[in-house]
Amino acid sequence: MRNYKIDVLRGLAILLVLIHHFNIPYTLQDTVLGIAVFGESLSTLIARNGNYGVTLFFVISGFLITQHTLQRSASLVQINIRDFYIRRIARIIPCLILLVVMVTLLGSLGLQPFVNHAPKGAEVSYGMTVWSALTFWMNLLIIKYGWVNYALGVLWSLSVEEVFYLAFPLLCVLLGRGRGLILLLVATIAYAPYFRFLHAGEDSEVWLYHYFVSFDGIAMGCLTALIRQKWQWHHGSNPCVLMPVVILMCALYLYAPIREVSTWGISAFALLSAVLIYGLADNRRIERPSRRVAGLVWVGQRSYEMYLFHLIILGIMKVFYAPKLILPGEKLLLFPIFLMTTFLLSWFIEKYYSTPLNLKIRTRLLQSTNSKW
Repeated sequence: MRNYKIDVLRGLAILLVLIHHFNIPYTLQDTVLGIAVFGESLSTLIARNGNYGVTLFFVISGFLITQHTLQRSASLVQINIRDFYIRRIARIIPCLILLVVMVTLLGSLGLQPFVNHAPKGAEVSYGMTVWSALTFWMNLLIIKYGWVNYALGVLWSLSVEEVFYLAFPLLCVLLGRGRGLILLLVATIAYAPYFRFLHAGEDSEVWLYHYFVSFDGIAMGCLTALIRQKWQWHHGSNPCVLMPVVILMCALYLYAPIREVSTWGISAFALLSAVLIYGLADNRRIERPSRRVAGLVWVGQRSYEMYLFHLIILGIMKVFYAPKLILPGEKLLLFPIFLMTTFLLSWFIEKYYSTPLNLKIRTRLLQSTNSKW
């Protein structure tokens, strides 16, 4: 059964990413949202740390992958590797291919946001960019050459998740019988802050895009699912318990730019996210979402499509509305247009393309009972 509270978190995470990416070309600091708060503009406080939204996505991903595996199998070691890979392929690959096709077509028209650039001075062929996208090392390409393609750059996080998806079932079979998997997850969590410390402040942004930077969030999600299976504290969903966690997450988000606190900040935000997910994952009573959060649930259920395709919308906007020529008032008009167009495109892709293909692939190839998540 789908937990709408997790979809609320997904909705919040993708909104943080959308705000962050819009504010990069169309900075809102010179609008009415630029009012000073705690010595910073309000727009800066809201938009600068959108990468924490990706951290939240990583924790959710690790949690759901582990939880659903435990629900389908008696234990992690009994995971059906073939079915696991089919489910991941059915969910991820159709949208990935569509994104590459759309960017290729727009780039062939000569639209600058969709052709390759050389931010670090070294030319990278479009073929190599696509190859890195399809073989899950876009993050390494960005580390070495910079954000070489505007619309395809978002695939850095998908590269991290895909490597996790490839490794997860194999690790379950090899290490799932004893405590080996748990020890590996703990070691991953411990190593990530040290890895970020080694690369803190580097222009290559290894501290943000490398696999080891993000694996701790995924590992925390996995451990949360394992802990939840063994120990269910039913008071964990009490607002009095969760509210301090939410307050701490907001305080960390607003505290400082993520770059300045990356050594510990990303891990701390991931840990708080894991605690929050633990509390919200109580499936004893999954009521219908209230009207107050129904919109976030809707957005969260289409967050994958929104994440992949929102830079298509923003890139087209940049073609027709050059950021340097846009007046402050016009930015405030473009922002809701950007959001609504992203929502509409994502809904269309989800309804008529990704979900039908997802179900068709699963129906034809899965050995076990199909389920959509």
